[in-house]
Amino acid sequence: MKIPLVVALVGLAISFALPTFAQQKDTVDPKIAQQIRALAMKYEEAFNRQDPAAVAALYAEDGVNVTPHAGTFHGRQAIEKNYAKWDFQRWHAHNFVKTIDRVIAVGNEVRAYGTWSCTYQETTSAPRNEEGHFVWVVVREGDTWKVRRDTSSESNFHATN
Repeated sequence: MKIPLVVALVGLAISFALPTFAQQKDTVDPKIAQQIRALAMKYEEAFNRQDPAAVAALYAEDGVNVTPHAGTFHGRQAIEKNYAKWDFQRWHAHNFVKTIDRVIAVGNEVRAYGTWSCTYQETTSAPRNEEGHFVWVVVREGDTWKVRRDTSSESNFHATN
C-alpha cells in the first residue's frame, strides 16, 4: 500500500520539476556562453565555406563526431575526411545554421544544446532541407574552446521546390 503512494508522490514531484527544467537558461558564466556561441558561428562559417579542415580544427584533437547518416568519427583527421566526403562532396551541404539554446557547465566541460538546419543537394536529386538537434561537449584547449563530442540527430527533412 505504501509503494503506490511513494510512486504517486515521485510522479507528482517529477511532473512539477520538468517544466522548471525546461525553462532553464544558460547555467554558465555569460562570458563563457558567449564564447561557445562564437564557436558555433565559426563552425557555421567554416561549414558554409565548405572547408573541412577549418571545421575539423574546431574539434579537440581527440574529438568525436556522431552523425545521423555517416556514423561516428574519432579524431580531427577522421572528422575532416567525413566532412569532405559526405557533407561537401556527396551532399553539397550549404545554408548551415547552428543555434545554441542552452549552455551548461558539467565539471570541467561545457555542454551546449541546440538545433541545426541545412540544405543538401546530391547530384541526382532535388535539394532538401534537413534539421535536427545536437549536443556539444566543449572543453578548453589552451586559450580556446574546442568540441570534444558532437552528437547530432535528424528530426526532419523534405525536398524543396
